[in-house]
Amino acid sequence: MKKIFENVKENPLFSDIAFSDFERMIKCLNAETRTYRKNEVILRSGDTVNFVGLVLSGGVNIKKEDNDGRIVILTDLGISEAFGEVFACAGISQSPVTIQAAEDSEILFFNYRKIITTCTSACPFHAKLIENMMRLVAQKNIELAQKIDILSKRTTRDKLLCFFDMHRGAAKRFTIPFDREELAQYLCVDRSAMSNELCKMRSEGIIKFQRNTFELLKI
Repeated sequence: MKKIFENVKENPLFSDIAFSDFERMIKCLNAETRTYRKNEVILRSGDTVNFVGLVLSGGVNIKKEDNDGRIVILTDLGISEAFGEVFACAGISQSPVTIQAAEDSEILFFNYRKIITTCTSACPFHAKLIENMMRLVAQKNIELAQKIDILSKRTTRDKLLCFFDMHRGAAKRFTIPFDREELAQYLCVDRSAMSNELCKMRSEGIIKFQRNTFELLKI
């Protein structure tokens, strides 16, 4: 239980919640853990949503298929990040997206109705949990705005540079969570055109890269 707590305590959902309360919370929310192999589907579009998932190890991609059958990666989630909470707060019963394990992963699941409704046992931590849920949803809205900022760029190069700038933080050298196909899906661009643009940027001395590790030479 302590190991699980260490993996999830950085998530805003558990802000200011002590380990002693977390142990009781696990029971109150009917929490359980499940493991998934790389590329295994956790939730398909159209499936009933009755949980909030939290990544304990590995990572997941949230994807959507458009009318032409193209797959778009909406976002990626790593350790201590959650999914399903927006659906919970919006009262959406069927998932509009597919959630897939990006690598071998372990996921902690909570009954979302037990998060957003008042606890009949009057658990002292429950009011804080609801407050944290609102903060988590607000944070997801900020991340959505960042994604919109990337997609609003007109050229593939501008999308790449905007994406890199958001992922690098203060470092010039950084690793992204996508391979080339996944990156193209995330940016909503053609993979071949994107690969050509990356090679041009490298020849122009703008970036260096090896697989999914990049370095911005001109910021």
